[in-house]
Amino acid sequence: MNVKSTKPRFSRPLTARELAALPDETIDYSDIPATDAAFWKDAKVEFAPFAPKKSVTKPGRGYQTAMNAVLKAYVKAQKGG
Repeated sequence: MNVKSTKPRFSRPLTARELAALPDETIDYSDIPATDAAFWKDAKVEFAPFAPKKSVTKPGRGYQTAMNAVLKAYVKAQKGG
């Protein structure tokens, strides 16, 4: 087992655009075993069956407003402020 440094490679999390712009050569595959044609020979694509949506709302006035406030607070906390 390889023991790697836990020091982050970048000083901050990269955006999706920044990650997409990185060259493929920067990807570290050392902990992923290589696969070949034999590995994928019998692979099949399967999709999960469609499941109808079901309501999970809580009865009572003001529930949606309270839930929106909770979600906004979570987003604000994730943004650091």
